[in-house]
Amino acid sequence: MSLFKRLTGLQPAVPLPYVENTVVAGQASLSIRYLGTAGFVVSDGTHTVVLDPYVTRPDLLTSLTRPLVPDADLIAALMPEADDVLIGHAHHDHILDGPELCRQTGARLIGSSSTAMVGRAAGLPEAQLVETAGREDIASGTWTLRGFPSRHGRIFGRIPFPGDLHAPPPWPPRMHQLKHGLVLNWLLDTGPLTVMHIDSADFIEEELAGHRCDIVCLCAIGRQARPDYVRDVVRLLQPRWIIPCHWDTMLTPVHAEPDLLPGVDLPGFLAEIEAAGVRPLLTPILGTQRFS
Repeated sequence: MSLFKRLTGLQPAVPLPYVENTVVAGQASLSIRYLGTAGFVVSDGTHTVVLDPYVTRPDLLTSLTRPLVPDADLIAALMPEADDVLIGHAHHDHILDGPELCRQTGARLIGSSSTAMVGRAAGLPEAQLVETAGREDIASGTWTLRGFPSRHGRIFGRIPFPGDLHAPPPWPPRMHQLKHGLVLNWLLDTGPLTVMHIDSADFIEEELAGHRCDIVCLCAIGRQARPDYVRDVVRLLQPRWIIPCHWDTMLTPVHAEPDLLPGVDLPGFLAEIEAAGVRPLLTPILGTQRFS
């Protein structure tokens, strides 16, 4: 283990009880590929929605000291298709690769007004930007998308880079230039199955109340940031499966073995999900779950 990892308390994420392709019963109707951090690709084979894409993953020194440049070739290799790109909030680890993915595929970039400002900074035309304040249905092919206003969790007692973007930031941006803006939890109604994406360590209970779903993509660091995080998510949404996300440092290359974020207890997270009566699906980065 490197001196940096010893000093910061980072731990390698292996071995972990990963599972893949374990939910198929007959022909799969929906696949969910985990991109690392809070990123997912959701597809039924004909329609594809990408959430919080971030595969560029610059190292710590680059992230702290230099403009962040999306890796266009890597984005093209890992996400060749997208009809819509949903952004939960406008921090760099949720939005950096979104505009480039939209440029390559023609997908719409959908999110808050801050998300739209990032899209403008990156040169996307207005026709590819969809702003929402949440609580509205957005048609996406035969699917329906809805954002639920949420809140960003506190990290070490503070919310990083808070506030809204009222003008396009510099592009490429530095990490601190991307304020989070409105945080949105995204619900994808694909017809046969519904998916809820909770990309931060907190949520607003009143916004989620009354909305059931089959699958929750759930931010693992929320367990450290919000009391009864898992229990409340299960009580409110009554999912059958939970896919943990946002558990790695996002500082290792996407094809390398990841490190756990300090304080993340993945075995404890999985055990708490199981105790709530839900099946956890800990998915390796770039791994896929298939549902029917």
